[in-house]
Amino acid sequence: MIETPYLLFLGDAPDQLAVKVAQGIKDWRPELAIGQLRLPGCQADLGLPELTIAQAAGLGVKTLVIGVANRGGVILSAWKPVLLDALEHGFDLASGAHNLLRDEPDLADKAKSLGRQLHDVRVPTVAYPIATGKRRTGKRLLAVGTDCSIGKMYTALCMEKAMRARGMNATFRATGQTGILITGDGVPLDAVVADFMAGAVEYLTPDNEPDHWDLIEGQGSLFHVSYSGVTLALIHGGQPDALILCHEPGRPHMRGSCLGSGRNCLAA
Repeated sequence: MIETPYLLFLGDAPDQLAVKVAQGIKDWRPELAIGQLRLPGCQADLGLPELTIAQAAGLGVKTLVIGVANRGGVILSAWKPVLLDALEHGFDLASGAHNLLRDEPDLADKAKSLGRQLHDVRVPTVAYPIATGKRRTGKRLLAVGTDCSIGKMYTALCMEKAMRARGMNATFRATGQTGILITGDGVPLDAVVADFMAGAVEYLTPDNEPDHWDLIEGQGSLFHVSYSGVTLALIHGGQPDALILCHEPGRPHMRGSCLGSGRNCLAA
């Protein structure tokens, strides 16, 4: 169990998209987000109180959450002084990075000596099966997108909120680190061995009541050369009854490449 409340660490993020983990927590669990901590040069801002580690400790913060989602999920050496200081002040650390906190010797040694917890959210905790492709009872909706960081998680969470408000039987299914930090459950899909990704989605969305909707958080995009494999596993494992295509109007391109036309995205 990750102790709350949180101090959200934005590091030296180059833009707002890079802090989507922290942004998601702030938007969907604002009561848990006491403040933010930014390094010099950080170009992202959540509009939360700017706090030092010492100030956050005085306000009762229990966990420093690394709210940056950089390319490759790396824990940068420039962050280490802050992370070590947080441990010294009695904080636990939580991260959704591919590089694990527990694999950083200085952090692991410090946490062990102080009795603090290192929470690596992006670590599968289940031996997921290989997908069977068998049809399951209940209904499933998958949020897909024209790019990464385009609103797939927000769309699925908004759908859950709206459907429940109408008395419908619906459950958000997290497939990424931010969703897991928000809901406390889910599958870190891009950390699952490729052969088992579709099976992990089947595991996440099992047989259910006929009127129940699983609202599956999408990942990546079929048009993104780096992450389309995860998207395809969600389609295969989710067997969605419905898709919602998420797009940011006015976004002309992915980082470093062209964005497919809306017509082609819909056709795909």
